[in-house]
Amino acid sequence: MSDIAKFTHAAYFSAKKHDGQTRKGSEGSPYINHPLEVVSLLTNIGKVDDYTVLTAAILHDTVEDTKTTAAEIAELFGEDVSSIVMEVTDDKSLPKAERKQLQIEHSPHLSPQAKLVKLADKISNIRDVIENPPADWPLERRQEYVEWGKKVVAGLRGTNENLENHFDELTARAAATFSVSA
Repeated sequence: MSDIAKFTHAAYFSAKKHDGQTRKGSEGSPYINHPLEVVSLLTNIGKVDDYTVLTAAILHDTVEDTKTTAAEIAELFGEDVSSIVMEVTDDKSLPKAERKQLQIEHSPHLSPQAKLVKLADKISNIRDVIENPPADWPLERRQEYVEWGKKVVAGLRGTNENLENHFDELTARAAATFSVSA
């Protein structure tokens, strides 16, 4: 299977797995928009053209948020893709605070490919917190999320200058937006 065929199959697979799921934001957009944005950030801002990374990016939340298994990803898309997906997958059996702390601790130790996916994922999530936050998230929770995201991204530095600059611009915009809102 060609790289583009594998990638488009992964996009379709991800869309089917996330069918019916929506983002937490007040708009309730279809969940698949998030992995698509992560891929778009990687290709358009990060200039990433590695199909293994892009395929893992489109699949990055399938194990964490659906009934998909690592073995299923490996069988359909290869061990390399599955490995990246698993590096960025939180263990949902752990309490949320522990999962968040583990992301900070593990981010410097991810593979270069997983760091790219994690960086684009954090950009997408923080953009949502700024532009389309969950209706029940007060300003303080939004600010805390951005600060936590900065701690995760600190461990990803040196991965992709374009994505890192984009992240920095986004968090500066968050600070300005939140201070105006306060």
